[in-house]
Amino acid sequence: MNRRSFLSLSTLAAATPAIARDFGPHAEPAGYPDPDLVALDSSFNKYLIGNTPIKRIHTGCLWAEGPAWNGTGNYLVWSDIPNNAQMRYLPEDGHVSTLRISNNSNGNTFDTHGRQVSAEHGTRRVARYEMDGTVTVLADTFDGKPFNAPNDVVVHPDGGVWFTDPGYGSMGDYEGNKGELQLKTAVYRIDPSGKVQKVCDDAERPNGLCFTPDYKKLYVVDTGSAKNILVYDLQSDGSKLGKAGVFVANANTDWQLYEGGPKYTRGSWNKEEQYRLKDGGSDGVRCDVDGNVWASAGWAGEGYNGVHIFNPEGQLIGLIRLPETGSNICFGGPKRNRLFITASQSLYSVYVNTRGAHWC
Repeated sequence: MNRRSFLSLSTLAAATPAIARDFGPHAEPAGYPDPDLVALDSSFNKYLIGNTPIKRIHTGCLWAEGPAWNGTGNYLVWSDIPNNAQMRYLPEDGHVSTLRISNNSNGNTFDTHGRQVSAEHGTRRVARYEMDGTVTVLADTFDGKPFNAPNDVVVHPDGGVWFTDPGYGSMGDYEGNKGELQLKTAVYRIDPSGKVQKVCDDAERPNGLCFTPDYKKLYVVDTGSAKNILVYDLQSDGSKLGKAGVFVANANTDWQLYEGGPKYTRGSWNKEEQYRLKDGGSDGVRCDVDGNVWASAGWAGEGYNGVHIFNPEGQLIGLIRLPETGSNICFGGPKRNRLFITASQSLYSVYVNTRGAHWC
């Protein structure tokens, strides 16, 4: 076996239980290949790098969300929602600091001009941070009513800003300001002209969203009772959506428990332990250049939490196992080959053998 073939091997058989692991600052380095990078299908092997580890970059948040990579500034920004802060990570020396008070922002992205766009729970708005330090409110009402609490946000090359509005940030004071939800939960698009249009409202709790590499489809995670990942075709003008299709139907049905955690068994259940997985599901999603969907995963415990990777046909092909509930992800670094993961109280990263389809 040569070094090249070793570096492309699957790191673990799918049925191997998760290994108890210390991710703290004084933890011993993980052996190679990293035991928590798992191929469930041989097609995922080519995306794995055998001599790279999962790293915990920072911990101490209350609920980490919304990672986004700034290519011009060479830094990562993410939200610590309950602490009302946007955080910044500088890779050149590992420095982490508070970037700004955030109005309980959740999702973040950068537009084609390098300006940060954030979905703010506390102010129920989508805001853009300008280069001169001022803030532009892109949208805060629809049909004369305030949004519920914008959650995640992405930008289309035509300048349109797309965001979800499930309302979580207004259901209590922990992640925003408790208040009445006056609009049906929905996905919206802000036209470059400033006009706001509702593009779909068929998801119970529309949450994470991302475009396919060619921008012809939109994925939307429904974190309501169904816990499905939905997919929509963009119509020819790029501003409207077709009918929803189910890309991944509640991924929990493909898991059963084994000693030490759940394992993927495609259609098989251990019925006595179903309750352990009933709350599991995804949140934030991103596509790589091959059209695979990298989806944060959590709320189901050891062996499930982290990141699930689906091929373009919706088959689960790989896992990144973490000790905390995964909330959101983005591809970053100068080559877009470093996956950043926000998970509960922490920020993680790992290099992968692919690139993000888009910068944010």
